[in-house]
Amino acid sequence: VLLLLSLLGLAAAGKLLVVPADGSHWLSMQEVVEMLRQKGHEVVVVAPEVTMRIKPSKNFVMKMYSVSYTQEDLKKQFQAFFHFSFEQGSFLERFVKAYQGVKRITNFGVTSCGHLLQNKELIRYLEESKFDAILTDPVLLCGAILAKHLSLPATYFLRGIPCGLDFDATQCPRPSSYVPRGFTQFTDQMTFFQRVKNLLHDIPDIFLCDFAFEPYSKLASEFLQQDVTVQDLLHQASVWLLRSDFVLEYPRPLMPNIIPIGGVNCAHK
Repeated sequence: VLLLLSLLGLAAAGKLLVVPADGSHWLSMQEVVEMLRQKGHEVVVVAPEVTMRIKPSKNFVMKMYSVSYTQEDLKKQFQAFFHFSFEQGSFLERFVKAYQGVKRITNFGVTSCGHLLQNKELIRYLEESKFDAILTDPVLLCGAILAKHLSLPATYFLRGIPCGLDFDATQCPRPSSYVPRGFTQFTDQMTFFQRVKNLLHDIPDIFLCDFAFEPYSKLASEFLQQDVTVQDLLHQASVWLLRSDFVLEYPRPLMPNIIPIGGVNCAHK
């Protein structure tokens, strides 16, 4: 009986591939990764050699790959990206700054992902490791590309994706009459003219997200040798773990595979 129970314990544990995003995104995910390791799961984290927050740990296996940028380059771009978040100005001024910030981070993300996908030794290791699932932050789509390549069920761990791409990918309703758009400062109770303005805010988002995410589509299509869109990559998720809750957010529709986990943020004590 003890032997059978021990075998059941081994069967319950799984092998998880983790492809995180850097910065505060990782601080939240790391807490979950370490808890999974404590529960007996084997965890392999894939990250570039140059990072802000992602560091080796005794709680998981770390697989790193080389990139063409330096630690100083990364630090400067992160500082520039977050600086605009604290600046005041008109919607147009903030949108232009957001556009520039997303452009910087996207360039780094796509460059890093390209180095990973071109690392044949690491890709071969991932193919031969027979993972059970992948945990990734879809704000950078490299993990989603690997999930498709390795045919793994994907769990997306995120705070949100610009332009409502998470709504589109999950076919989740996002009525402009009730769900405020970013930078509008509206509530979920708007006048008619505020609703019209809220609707118009979707127009620049289309151009912003085309610019920010289309490079991943091109990268994925070349690597997978088939036409792949951003929506294809996002739509494949089995579960969306959303790091928000309705204490800080306005009510919004949720699809059955979207689970709010608002308490998991930046390794809270």
